[in-house]
Amino acid sequence: MSPNQSEQQKSDRQVKITLTRSLLGRPEKHRRVAKALGLTKSQRSVVHYDTPIIRGMINKISHLLTVEVA
Repeated sequence: MSPNQSEQQKSDRQVKITLTRSLLGRPEKHRRVAKALGLTKSQRSVVHYDTPIIRGMINKISHLLTVEVA
């Protein structure tokens, strides 16, 4: 990884992600993304740094989540 890439991925901003819809009946890919974010049960929240990787995961299952700036 070049120095420019590591600088782009660093972020002081954090996002609070809440799983608002159930994972029951959802595709396996959606369940894996939720687990990778640390969301295992409905109405649970986690806080992550706002990076492109996390944003990509949020976009993948955005219909199941509520996202706020922490």
